[in-house]
Amino acid sequence: MVREKKADVVIIGGSLGGCAAALAAARLGKTVILTEETEWIGGQLTSQAVPPDEHWKIEQYGCTGSYRQFRDGVRAYYRRNLPLTPEAAATSNLNPGNAKVSRVSHDPRVALAVLQEMLAPYTLSGKLVILTRCVPESAEMDGDRIRSITVRNVVTGTVTVASAPYFLDATDCGELLPLTGTEYVTGAESRNETGERHALEGPADPQDMQAITHCLVVDHIEGGDFTIDKPNDYEFWRSFRPDFWPDFFLSFSGVRPSTLEHVRYDLFPGGQGLTFWEGFSLVSYRRLADKTLFAPGTFDGDMTVVNWPQNDYFLGSIIDVDEAEKSRNLRRAKELSLSLLYWLQTDAPRPDGKTGYPGFRLRRDVFGTDDGLALYPYIRESRRIKAEFTILEQHVNPQDRPDGRAAAFEDSVGIGHYGLDLHPSTGNRHYIHLAALPFQIPLGSLIPIRVDNLLPACKNIGTTHITNGCYRLHPVEWNIGEASGALAAFCLERGHSPRAVKNDPALLADFQSALAKLGVELAWPSSVSVR
Repeated sequence: MVREKKADVVIIGGSLGGCAAALAAARLGKTVILTEETEWIGGQLTSQAVPPDEHWKIEQYGCTGSYRQFRDGVRAYYRRNLPLTPEAAATSNLNPGNAKVSRVSHDPRVALAVLQEMLAPYTLSGKLVILTRCVPESAEMDGDRIRSITVRNVVTGTVTVASAPYFLDATDCGELLPLTGTEYVTGAESRNETGERHALEGPADPQDMQAITHCLVVDHIEGGDFTIDKPNDYEFWRSFRPDFWPDFFLSFSGVRPSTLEHVRYDLFPGGQGLTFWEGFSLVSYRRLADKTLFAPGTFDGDMTVVNWPQNDYFLGSIIDVDEAEKSRNLRRAKELSLSLLYWLQTDAPRPDGKTGYPGFRLRRDVFGTDDGLALYPYIRESRRIKAEFTILEQHVNPQDRPDGRAAAFEDSVGIGHYGLDLHPSTGNRHYIHLAALPFQIPLGSLIPIRVDNLLPACKNIGTTHITNGCYRLHPVEWNIGEASGALAAFCLERGHSPRAVKNDPALLADFQSALAKLGVELAWPSSVSVR
């Protein structure tokens, strides 16, 4: 069965950026088609199970108004639907998981519900059509413009030909770029290409990308035994020891990312390890529910996301490889995560001299998948457009900015902040973890060098392997998506191309004014430099 659909804007990929793009375009009066490969929209917040990584000023400034609306919506959801303790209910900046890494850590199902509620005015009115379980298969081009994208429902086989004046790539891997012939790069650039301090000294390596992680959710019930079946690849992962790791990968040994010094991870809060980050433990790192914040009996144990150093998969990429290799690496990433859980339940050393914590329970109910894992792996690095402007390490690294400020961009369409945080890579390279200055998002990084009506709306903007490390996190991806959705709407209203908006000062000023009315912050306060 083949059907045709038309809209003002077609967004391929229901990632976090895709949702923000759909919201922006619909709020500005445009009809939108949004497709998503999994059953859930929301990307890294939902189907990938990664609670938001945010900067230290997020409660005051440094994100868009709609992202703040999402965060407020999460807190309101818990206040409406769960029995909080009086102390938790009185906390204005409620953090349901009390996670070390996030100021509003929460269940991915809550994120999905809040996103759906934010989009409801447009889905219920028919202005926004969401097609889940759909993957892009082909593109019809007309010179430097896209005429249509064909998607297929992986369950029913139904084929939809979606046409529009503007298309946004909000897939986590930049799937539209090869389909449309849009120029792009992957992997790690060389220092000769970019001049970046931490780029490769030798030639560029398009297959050198950050690890992916197939997350899972667990809780811990003292005295219980929830041991899973032994994974097929367990013996491999149990004996796996990377050249750059201080011990077996499945262990409590690790490194401090910024210095690579050897450390020991604490499993539960209150231990003595990992002294470089006060209060850190693997359980509290990405905890989704701190049971002490809720009425007794609400949660049997703390819920946490297993997105730990020990289940970063870096033995091969899933981008621009043949289907057999892609499938193999996706399967092995799952096996690694299940092997980590099995090791934790059976072989992990305990302070009492015994081994194993069988009380860790795989929360299969969270995603409803057969294996209990997240619907999709956490993708840290995408294909990236060859853009009119590429953001380099020199624009954000304090070592390259003697005035203590990130590069200022006259064409700013938003702001963000996160460290240059790169996980071990498929090039068998270690962490790169550096400070970065609070930065702006230049419009030029959203404009492909040739294709006229395609915009990136995720982690596929004009960054390098290095700067992707700070432009890939939740509030920045949301801002990128919102700016792209608003740009498509603005161009439809004005009859100008995105390239013209970037290059015409009057149009640019008008567009930036439109973004400001949406609640997009374009510059950091002058008092803010580095954390």
